[in-house]
Amino acid sequence: MPKNDAAAVISISSIKAACKNCTLQELCLPLGLTDTDISALDRLIKRRRMLKKGEMLYRVGDPLNSLYAIRTGALKTTGLIEDGRAQVTGFYLPGELLGIDAINSDKHPCSAEALESSEVCEIPFPSLEDLATKIPGLQHQLLRIMSREIVRDAEMLMLLGRMTAEERLASCLMSFSRRLERLGGAPEEFKLSMSRQDLGDFLGLALETVSRLLSRFHDEGLISVHGRQISLLDMNRLRAIATGNSRENNASA
Repeated sequence: MPKNDAAAVISISSIKAACKNCTLQELCLPLGLTDTDISALDRLIKRRRMLKKGEMLYRVGDPLNSLYAIRTGALKTTGLIEDGRAQVTGFYLPGELLGIDAINSDKHPCSAEALESSEVCEIPFPSLEDLATKIPGLQHQLLRIMSREIVRDAEMLMLLGRMTAEERLASCLMSFSRRLERLGGAPEEFKLSMSRQDLGDFLGLALETVSRLLSRFHDEGLISVHGRQISLLDMNRLRAIATGNSRENNASA
């Protein structure tokens, strides 16, 4: 193997001690892989790739060659609706995989763009698919991740179809909180890497509505907003709003 290629291979065994900060935990940590399995997965990882803010990881219609695990930073996915307008379809944080939605057609149905300086690990899909047939634990983990994506899509449909504007925003903030906590981060404080326009596009809300609701949540002591830095000050009330309990309580009062 050429020296440059060898240097680009990520050693999972060497980073496993810090796997709470490693995006590959979705593939290796829960599986209890043997040393032989770890070596096989180690050889599979092609390279780390640095992305600048605004740089595209892939575009709509690109062939599925790899899945991507986010090590640091954040990315958004954007699809095209029938009239040609772009629609933000998701935000991806450290520890999450990108590209799973392309497995069905072998082409990416959306584009992925870095919201800030980010680092991703490239995992060639054909090789991963082959390895998964040989390591049952890896196959199960991939199916679990796919199932989670289906659940997330279903939650998004419910969010857009049934929730009020304030419930949508509260639900989105709580989702970020849960996802970051799962990775060992602080659930009550995080940075919104996306613009308010992107956030509104994702939630089906106008930019003015997102700004107004953030200001209202701030004034009511639910959150503290400093630029893109968000602190969740009253997670119980935010959770109640997100689940619709606040609306039910007001109706019965």
